[in-house]
Amino acid sequence: QTPAAVERLRNLVNGPHPQHLRIGVKNRGCAGLAYNLEYVDKPGKFDEVVDQDGVRVLIDGRALFSVIGSEMDWKEDGLSAKFVFKNPNIKDACGCGESFSVDS
Repeated sequence: QTPAAVERLRNLVNGPHPQHLRIGVKNRGCAGLAYNLEYVDKPGKFDEVVDQDGVRVLIDGRALFSVIGSEMDWKEDGLSAKFVFKNPNIKDACGCGESFSVDS
């Protein structure tokens, strides 16, 4: 996680309604997989917990192989604010960057 992502996650956890971010993947898009981010109150049974600088991120156990080694960043511009990923596991991606595939 970049410092910007850690700060954004810290704000979520320390806000009025503390939440954790769970990272997963869904089957969709022309390349096969797309990131699925959801806010949850506590880890699920099969979630992996990653702790960095006192901030926890949950990774859906089914998505672990697809996202392991990824760097998560928080990007803001005039049109959007979102988490983005640099994923070394990607073997192919769609032209718009919304979906990807990894070796199985």
